[in-house]
Amino acid sequence: MKKSRRAAAFVEKMAQVPWQEFPGHFGGALSKALVGPANSGSSRIDFRISRYAPNAYVQEHVHKVQEQIYYVLEGEGILTLDEERHLMRAHDYVYVPPGVRHSFTNTGLNGLVFLVVTTPADDEPKSKGGNKR
Repeated sequence: MKKSRRAAAFVEKMAQVPWQEFPGHFGGALSKALVGPANSGSSRIDFRISRYAPNAYVQEHVHKVQEQIYYVLEGEGILTLDEERHLMRAHDYVYVPPGVRHSFTNTGLNGLVFLVVTTPADDEPKSKGGNKR
């Protein structure tokens, strides 16, 4: 019988996690990958904090299977969901299901800081056998 391996709990200092500009992010749209496959071994969650400089943005994109939640901590920006534009400010949040085109742009004078929770961590659909298509 194969024993399943339990992921280890961990505590980390955010200051030790590097800022990254992920593909499709421009103009100082930076994120810190706090919890995800690289440091937790989990394939089910990707948790980040992002800080976008004024006018920075993530280009419009669509996820095949991933669901996302954005929670704004400070600043303001325009979030697009398909054809709709929404002004997002501190304590506003959005749920984005798979298949919805979306983008986020800092339209304010200061940094736009927000949390992003994505599940699953990989956007490639799995076949019934558990292998990538």
